[in-house]
Amino acid sequence: MENTILKFVSSARSAGLRISTSETLDCLKQLSMVDLLNETQFSRVLRANFAKSRKDQAKFEHLYHLFFHELRDDEVLVGADSISGHKKEILETLDSGTPADSPLPALIEFMDGNPAPYLELLRRLETEGQESARGPGSNLGSMVRRINVMLTIGRARNTLAAAIQNSRDHIAWETREGLTRHFEQRLDSALRLLTRHRPTAPSKKRKPPSHDRRLLKMGEIPFTSLTPKEVQEMRDVIRALVRKLKDTVNRRYAVRSRGSLDVKKTLRKAMKYQGVPMEIVYRKKPPKRGKIVVLCDVSGSVWSSARFMLNMLYSLQECFIKVRSFIFVAGLDEVTRFFEDHDVHQAIDRVMNDADIEYDTSTDYGLTFREFKAGHMDALNKKTTLIIIGDGRSNYANPEAAILDDMREKCRRLIWLNPETQMFWYSGDSEMRTYEGLCNEVRPCANLNQLTEFIRELVL
Repeated sequence: MENTILKFVSSARSAGLRISTSETLDCLKQLSMVDLLNETQFSRVLRANFAKSRKDQAKFEHLYHLFFHELRDDEVLVGADSISGHKKEILETLDSGTPADSPLPALIEFMDGNPAPYLELLRRLETEGQESARGPGSNLGSMVRRINVMLTIGRARNTLAAAIQNSRDHIAWETREGLTRHFEQRLDSALRLLTRHRPTAPSKKRKPPSHDRRLLKMGEIPFTSLTPKEVQEMRDVIRALVRKLKDTVNRRYAVRSRGSLDVKKTLRKAMKYQGVPMEIVYRKKPPKRGKIVVLCDVSGSVWSSARFMLNMLYSLQECFIKVRSFIFVAGLDEVTRFFEDHDVHQAIDRVMNDADIEYDTSTDYGLTFREFKAGHMDALNKKTTLIIIGDGRSNYANPEAAILDDMREKCRRLIWLNPETQMFWYSGDSEMRTYEGLCNEVRPCANLNQLTEFIRELVL
């Protein structure tokens, strides 16, 4: 534990927190008096010793989540020996004759679990940008260096993807998938840190961001990179967004329900007013509302996108005739009952614990489609929009494309939302190349902005 705390202190100092040796020793002494497995007690001891002002507290919270959550060693989830044995090998493909001033070495250290060099790089960029803003001229140099870091992250992403793909002869696909998820998460965190550390010129009056700006900022964060605090904020953002969509839908329905002008009935009514059309009569045209059936893959990171999708659909369910939801990993179970009996957030928690499926098994889309055809095909008709949320990775099992084609024929349209990075859709055990040709629409769904755009088109 001492080495972990010292490593965290080194990273915090690189990010700009001033932490003395005595404060570190006091923290280590106090940690021996609390339960280290209780994260609340553990984080409060670190915060009390290392965050000495409101500004430091905000930076501490961000660094704490980065160090102990985003950059934690998650290799054990996919096989520690296989991942750790090949991670160094893949990272070595990046380090080939880089110049001394390149940000690539710091980025490699960051992906290997040591954030201190990368945080130091970001702190220098931030300090340089603030000094340029105070003096004459502009912060163009800082901007160019930030763009260089961003381009380096993009090149590293492509190089790693190619290296993992080329290693398929001696690395098992499970290990390659684990490496891909590991590096993607680290690179997304590095890019998010870079974009959040933009220096701003000092101003006397700082205007709070508007509601739309806040929605846009929150909406660009990938679902897989949200902190627990941001997940709670995202729920508030979704509630505000749902209210806005409901108001738009109600206005649209009010206009549509009024219908178009009925000339004959209007002229007939005008006869008692000597031909003056005092009463306007419209043809009644009730609004059309669709029926939604959702199949959600709840394995791994796919669930982080599916839960927000279910949240929005059930918050807007009065805009539809019926919303029926199914979750699956290898088999499937209908979870509509949870949303009918509980609050939407409680229902989502029940979905992940009480459904009649095996959560800890390999994903099998073919088995899921077979079970849906056997027991739930009557849920589809020409008024139904079928939405499938998943990455299409079926562990090399039979994809049952013919059944999916039958499902598409029975419903109004079939839409597939894929939360995985689009460059990996056709790699490994992914069946997206097969499924894409059978869907009316396939679109990425990795953050709130993409999900909101889809929901708005679906509702309006």
